[in-house]
Amino acid sequence: MKTEKRDFFNIRSMVFMAIFAALICVAAPFQIPLPGLVPISLGTFAIYLTGAMLGGKRGTVSVCVYILLGAVGLPVFTGFMGGFAKLLGPTGGYIIGYIPLVLLTGIFSDMPSKKHWTMPVGMVLGTVALYAFGTAWFMIMNGSPLETALMNCVVPFLIGDTIKIVLSTMIALPLKSRLNAIIGGNSGLDK
Repeated sequence: MKTEKRDFFNIRSMVFMAIFAALICVAAPFQIPLPGLVPISLGTFAIYLTGAMLGGKRGTVSVCVYILLGAVGLPVFTGFMGGFAKLLGPTGGYIIGYIPLVLLTGIFSDMPSKKHWTMPVGMVLGTVALYAFGTAWFMIMNGSPLETALMNCVVPFLIGDTIKIVLSTMIALPLKSRLNAIIGGNSGLDK
């Protein structure tokens, strides 16, 4: 147990968690507005990479750091916005939904399997959790029926998220083992 904590909190591990939190902070504010309230952003792409490269635990720490930075007012959320009010707004559920997204992506990416399909499966399952949490939040905040919420919050993003999953898998697969070697071990999930 002590070695697991030591491996998780070693300097290299913390540096990479900070680097990936910074990557999310840089990517997430950029958006393409859509007719509804939820814009397309690069945030999910950065989250996919974070979970795939760092694993479930380290990736979740990076995402939580990102959310905390935005909550205290840094303009790291979509549209270069920040503040706790953004988390409580109609799209706040998607920001909080990044946590199950990165966790599921990381858990499946950390599976001790030589199969390359586990990583994108984790991303797809994480995206389903993101959509479920964010859409439910959107419905509550706007009083929207399910059909309207799905048409505004899920359907327009399916193709883009599929492309992001393919690209992030192509980037992460050849780099993950190298990053784990640099950090000094695995993500801590399979100990």
